[in-house]
Amino acid sequence: MASNVLSRKTGVIVGDDVLKLFNYAQEKQFAIPAINVTSSSTVVAALEAARDKKAPIILQMSQGGAAYFCGKGVSNSNQEASIAGAIAGAHYIRSVAPAYGIPVILHTDHCAKKLLPWLDGMLDEDEKYFKEHGEPLFSSHMIDLSEEEVGWNIQTTAKYLKRAAPMKQWLEMEIGITGGEEDGVNNESVDNNSLYTQPEDIYEIYKTLSTISPYFSIAAGFGNVHGVYKPGNVKLHPELLGKHQAYVKEKAGRKEEKPVFLVFHGGSGSTKQEYKDAIGYGVVKVNLDTDLQYAYLTGIRDYVLKKKDYIMTQVGNPDGEDKPNKKYFDPRVWVREGEKTMSVRVQEGLVDFNTAGQL
Repeated sequence: MASNVLSRKTGVIVGDDVLKLFNYAQEKQFAIPAINVTSSSTVVAALEAARDKKAPIILQMSQGGAAYFCGKGVSNSNQEASIAGAIAGAHYIRSVAPAYGIPVILHTDHCAKKLLPWLDGMLDEDEKYFKEHGEPLFSSHMIDLSEEEVGWNIQTTAKYLKRAAPMKQWLEMEIGITGGEEDGVNNESVDNNSLYTQPEDIYEIYKTLSTISPYFSIAAGFGNVHGVYKPGNVKLHPELLGKHQAYVKEKAGRKEEKPVFLVFHGGSGSTKQEYKDAIGYGVVKVNLDTDLQYAYLTGIRDYVLKKKDYIMTQVGNPDGEDKPNKKYFDPRVWVREGEKTMSVRVQEGLVDFNTAGQL
């Protein structure tokens, strides 16, 4: 059981526990879904699913999701809303996660070059929290400089890993572009060859970062695309991940068959076999977002359609013109329906990635 390797069994885990969990995931051939959360409601939906399936979970906030957590009415010209929202979300997750009895990795998603002030602000808070509690506020962050020149990407990532290392904080980086569009980063028109990372780049990253800290993972491109597309439009080649592992093992002289912790981005809409193959090659984290957004909508959509005649006015419905409708339009009722359907879809991911029952 994964809980046997962790010093902290429930709530947000950090440092060596994150490393131990990812090692265990590779050993037992499962990956942990990373759920993009934008509110307390989506946090609850994900935590419920993991609790009910007896599984660890990763909760992550994107720059846009963090800003939404703060409030869309707050200016974000200098990333202030994204910084404040991420910090608020982190404290909320830290407060409620222990109640669900599962280990949670608290992560932030894609941070492109133009968003680095957001990462800087969160790291400032991590260091402040570390001084008070002996651990960072966030378990991990992602820096995504995949649109930039490879050398600059690696060296800038190394600079940030050096800052995170004293806190034993995990850093995820990306090499090779994930297609599609997410949070204002649009790669829908990139050349297909850019979607496939080369093993030489993976080794160069491993060689550079492993001298700084063991707490890092690589999101390598193998045809991944954000969003959901018609079958056949996206050509995934997870077998490339196996070649990356073999190349790093040989060049670095490692004994492990899978020396690199890999991440699967653009996971929505992929087949179960594609997930299984990628996990077999050392993927320990799979991002899920688009499928979950739609799942959340379906619960609310179906409720509204079913109860339409009970929510058109505050008073008066098919049961009588003087009947009150508060119990139908109370947000706790219809928002809850979205949580339920999102939670079901998260549970599907936990099963697909072999995470269910690992606790």
